[in-house]
Parts: sequence; C-alpha cells; structure tokens
Amino acid sequence: MQMSIRSFAVAAVLATGAASASALTIPTEAIQANSVQAFSADALEQFGLFSINVTPLGNASATSTEGAFNLPVTSITVNSSLKITAGAAKGSALEIARVKTDGTKIGLTLANFTINFATGQVLADVTPIGGVTQAQAAVYNFDVLSALKLSVKIFPLGVTGHEELGNLYLTDDAITTMATALALPKFAPYIMKDTDFGKILIDVALKLRKPVSTKAYVPAQ
Repeated sequence: MQMSIRSFAVAAVLATGAASASALTIPTEAIQANSVQAFSADALEQFGLFSINVTPLGNASATSTEGAFNLPVTSITVNSSLKITAGAAKGSALEIARVKTDGTKIGLTLANFTINFATGQVLADVTPIGGVTQAQAAVYNFDVLSALKLSVKIFPLGVTGHEELGNLYLTDDAITTMATALALPKFAPYIMKDTDFGKILIDVALKLRKPVSTKAYVPAQ
C-alpha cells in the first residue's frame, strides 16, 4: 500500500492523540525514510584482512562513503508518544562474502532488517550461501546514541526525525554463523566479538520518493 504525505502525517498525528493505542505501524516505502549502516574502520579492516566483500542487494545501495550502505525504511512503528518502537527495511540485503582460492564464493546474506528497540537488537533473515535461512535472527546488539522522536507540524504540514544507533556488536549466534559461513580461521570469532561494527543512522522526512519494494528479499541459491 502506498502512502501519501498527507496520510503519513495524519497517521502520525493520530498516534499522538491515541493514548489508548499501544502502537501504530506506518508504511514508509513512499516517504523519504532511510537507514544507513556505516561499518566502522575496525570492521572494514577485518573485512580487508579476510578478503571479505560487502555487496548491497535488493533495495539496498552503496553511499558515497566507503563501507556505508543505505537501507530504505519500509515501515516504522510508533507508540502514542510518537516514540519509535520498531523499524523495518524489508527488501534490503547485504551479501557478506569472499572467494576461496579455488574460485568458490562463500559467505552469507543478511536481508529484511528489523530494528527491535525493546531488545536493543538488529534482526535479519540470515542465509548462508547454499544454506538454509534463519528468519529474523538477532545479528547485532546496539545502544541508542541519539533517540528518534518524530516532530510533527500541522501548519505548515511537516514530519521529520533523526536517530543514531551505535556500539554495534555481533551476537554470539551471529558470530558463529558468520565465521562458519565464511570459513574463517579459529581466532576470528575472538576478534569479531570485541569489534564495534559501526553505526546505523536513521532519517525520516515528509517528502515523497519513488516507492521502494516491500517484498521480502530472498537470496538466489
């Protein structure tokens, strides 16, 4: 379902006034709502050490900054105080892979990201190349560095918001899955566990864009 600027704003205003409502999910595929995953210098150094390449797929795209990828937000969930409780980037994916000496590509794809603010985790469908998908597995733990709260103006009509998440550390399960899928050396998980993988920057503005796909990304096998 596509959403106009006016209907997006009305939904946000309703969330403000609906004290009895626990949550409201607002589709944002046609609104300028984006999340940028910016890998840290330490993460990029690790990728280089193990000859790992990160490739954006689906809705995802590379930005002008090295190691930063735009993942369009397809929906946000807010409570009656307009506090973001969840966000989704459905249809976006990042392939994390490397090529073995025999020319075989190994690795995994992270797709259909969800930010769960209740648990402080980033979830994604995790699919090892040639393997079985783990639906909405916890990939990162995070801290909120700058909390997002939507600012709504009735006249002139406007809705904006910004949030910054940081201290992105892989979960234990994600470390195991990633190290196995990439066939990394035995010492790699110890390095991965202590690595801050960067930040996620979220920006929402009341401007139209060409609607992005809300279809879940499924890696080709």
